[in-house]
Amino acid sequence: MISYNITMMKKLLLSLLFFGLWVFPAQVSAANVSKMGIHILHPEEIVDAKQLVRMHEVDKNWHYVTVPYTLEDIDKTSQWQKFFDEAKENRIIPIVRLASTMDGQGWTIPNRKNTVDQINALSQFQWPTQQKHIIIYNEVNHAKEWGGVIDPIDYARVFRFASSWAHAVDSAFVVMPAAMDLAAPNGPETMEAFNYLTRMHEFDPEIFAYADAWNSHSYPNPGFAASPQRKAKNGMNGFEYELQFLAGKTKQDLQVYITETGWEESSALRRWLPAYYVYALEHIWSHDRVAAVTPFILKGSPGPFAGFSFLDTADNPTAQYNAFRSAMEKQYFNQQLQLSAAE
Repeated sequence: MISYNITMMKKLLLSLLFFGLWVFPAQVSAANVSKMGIHILHPEEIVDAKQLVRMHEVDKNWHYVTVPYTLEDIDKTSQWQKFFDEAKENRIIPIVRLASTMDGQGWTIPNRKNTVDQINALSQFQWPTQQKHIIIYNEVNHAKEWGGVIDPIDYARVFRFASSWAHAVDSAFVVMPAAMDLAAPNGPETMEAFNYLTRMHEFDPEIFAYADAWNSHSYPNPGFAASPQRKAKNGMNGFEYELQFLAGKTKQDLQVYITETGWEESSALRRWLPAYYVYALEHIWSHDRVAAVTPFILKGSPGPFAGFSFLDTADNPTAQYNAFRSAMEKQYFNQQLQLSAAE
């Protein structure tokens, strides 16, 4: 009887261990996280994302994926839990960007109930890691992203409420503000990014204290075609200008998540892409404050984002895909050589 009970206890403990490994989020060491990832539009694209960012089957690093979560997604519980399950299986750290709904003016302005419903829904999922990264909407210095108006005061209110609510619901949330379009001018449809951020801060001097990390769209402008060596607030290193701005506004040294970046492919630019990605990896995205980089976008073809797409309409790799992948492989190979030399 005693040996039988011991055997049953062993089986129970093994079952609980297996259950815990699957259900409870992973503790991810910074040493096992690659900064590099990809931006996707739909949760079912995560398998294709893995094929891009994982160097090979023995690559044990975690990688990032940015994905939007709209108000319509709240009812798609099984689809999204499958996404989080596959993220854990494939060592993917999700960065989930809240989005509202589309109308004739672009994206609608979310009300408090919308924000509460989205955050509450996301809190119920079993995420792959302990931290749950969320972004509170997108490029709000564009009128089309905020109900057809430019309103930094209204967005400041929304962001403060969203951050407060998220932290009250689950302390594991890592809350980031909407990224600015760093190339937008002052005009009827857009507001210059630092003008927008300044107005947010003037309205609420504590607003940036509600950010756990910074979210940046540092594109190679002008025209999504500039050399990565060009230093400018609308260039690949635009996040550095944002960090300089924040230095006098918050006591936090925020990490940066570059959730959109990349070139728009053209016949003139195509031959430069391999060298551009290598330079970005070695000299820009290597910045010690950059936590993640998810270039835009895995599947953007057909449509207005076809030039940015890493896969074409037939899901074949584009020049973007090959250049990015090649640069990542070079970096990974060099890292392995360094590790071998240190042993």
